[in-house]
Amino acid sequence: LDLVSMLVNSCDYRTKLLQIVSSLNMSEDAKVREALRKDEPEIAQMFAEVLRGISRSETLKATVFALEGDDAQKFSDVVQDILEKGYLCHEESIRARRLLVRFFETCDKLPSSLFIKGVERPDDHATFGGGFGDVFKAYLRADGRCVALKRMRTFQQHSDLLNIRRRFGKEALLWRHLNNKFIVPFLGIDAETFPLSLCLVSPWMRHGTVLKHIADHGKSGIDKRLHEVAQGLAYLHSQKIVHGDLRGANILINDEWQACLTDFGLTVFNDATASSSTSRRGGSVRWMAPELHIPESFGMSSSRLTPETDVYAFGCVCLEVGLDHCSL
Repeated sequence: LDLVSMLVNSCDYRTKLLQIVSSLNMSEDAKVREALRKDEPEIAQMFAEVLRGISRSETLKATVFALEGDDAQKFSDVVQDILEKGYLCHEESIRARRLLVRFFETCDKLPSSLFIKGVERPDDHATFGGGFGDVFKAYLRADGRCVALKRMRTFQQHSDLLNIRRRFGKEALLWRHLNNKFIVPFLGIDAETFPLSLCLVSPWMRHGTVLKHIADHGKSGIDKRLHEVAQGLAYLHSQKIVHGDLRGANILINDEWQACLTDFGLTVFNDATASSSTSRRGGSVRWMAPELHIPESFGMSSSRLTPETDVYAFGCVCLEVGLDHCSL
């Protein structure tokens, strides 16, 4: 068998083994757990070989992106499991996350572990609304925790629906692997509350945006809030990720009064070979760097999100929150 088939089959074998172990009431057996644990690094090593091979072999790359149906789902699940268990080095993890996003865009399969159940939505009307999604206040049945549901807004055209689903799926995959106290945590995808739409689930931030926080409590802590935003942005850039839509409305305040970045719908990988170049950009116009508006004036054939365009947006945020009468 080739490496891709072996990876896909490993998912099947582990699932069947766990079913047998469960039926024999051996789930807590130390030897069984040890055997399963020993398999994990070998599976991760197999995937690392696939990851390296994709950059060298168009045949291997075509084999991966030709996966369909259950095989595509199993591949997505295996890659996500390897990422979550931390067997890859930093650079391999970044490349694996890129691969997972591109795999979703091609095969339309999201890892099963991203989906959560038990979300209860008491409110019929959205609390907030944006260009691509509406935010509802809801609760987790298991612990009563208050959460935010960001529902993708759908339109009549099939192409719109497909594009928005891809945007939401990409946002979920990128957001899932971010782990920093200045980033709003990602809890999962809810596919049950609105059967025709996906929802991204995150903790409910009762203090609202940094703009609301300043309006409610004044500017005495503004330097600290901006430092927290800068740290969140620096973390994203360390992960080779560009936020792409940094502004006051996308900065929320948590229960510890810390600023946390959110809304990763326009986020891209900081990779010149990735599809982050386009002649038509989304985003908030007044926070966009000049090279995104008129790339030709900067010797560029098209606009491209970069860490530098994020830094420009951060400068705009400093003006937005720091001035009493801001032209933004």
